[in-house]
Amino acid sequence: EWAASLFGIGHLLQRKPRQLSGGERQRVALARALVREPAVFLLDEPLSNLDAQLRASARDELQQFQRRIGTTTIYVTHDQVEAMGLGDRIAVMKAGTVRQIGTPQEIYDEPADAFVARFVGSPPMNLVECRDYILGFRPEHFLPKGTHNGDIKVATFRFRVTRVEYLGADRLLYGTLGGAFADQKVIARLPSAVSGRIDPGTIYEFTVEERELKFFAPSTELRIPSRPL
Repeated sequence: EWAASLFGIGHLLQRKPRQLSGGERQRVALARALVREPAVFLLDEPLSNLDAQLRASARDELQQFQRRIGTTTIYVTHDQVEAMGLGDRIAVMKAGTVRQIGTPQEIYDEPADAFVARFVGSPPMNLVECRDYILGFRPEHFLPKGTHNGDIKVATFRFRVTRVEYLGADRLLYGTLGGAFADQKVIARLPSAVSGRIDPGTIYEFTVEERELKFFAPSTELRIPSRPL
């Protein structure tokens, strides 16, 4: 009954499989797997057919259940939110090849290559091409000049804002860079604590802390430790 309650299928217990929708069948299969308490769980996109509200609650309950019984769980998903929220360790794969294995924080803060940088994060990491390297920085680290503490080393960019999205707690600024990265598109994510008017069509100076800059080799897209000389 606890599994049926977890996935909201208590009212379906007396129905036959042919009477269930695809999403309902998926929930029944997941509940049946949970009550067996196996040595290892292998879950292949178990929440993909659930609606957003049920998926969020099921994800929370599933994590609590896994923590309680301590069973190793291999969870396959294309949803990075599920991966980051549920995983103790994440393996990011592309075309059957593992690109990086690490904790959610390692995957997010220290991507092994440009694919991982683009895949993890919403919005994803900004990646702009230069002659000798690809430069990466997260949208939340791309802030108006003067926002950072004066003692922190920063890189400065000219940023032409083309569109502003107000999301309540955040503002997303879409635009293009100037200088060596001319016309390459980037996104800035400003928290509500960063005040000040931002107008589309206007050029601003934005900065990124140097320690937050990531560098990738153009030929392989692999991460390199520092900016090439």
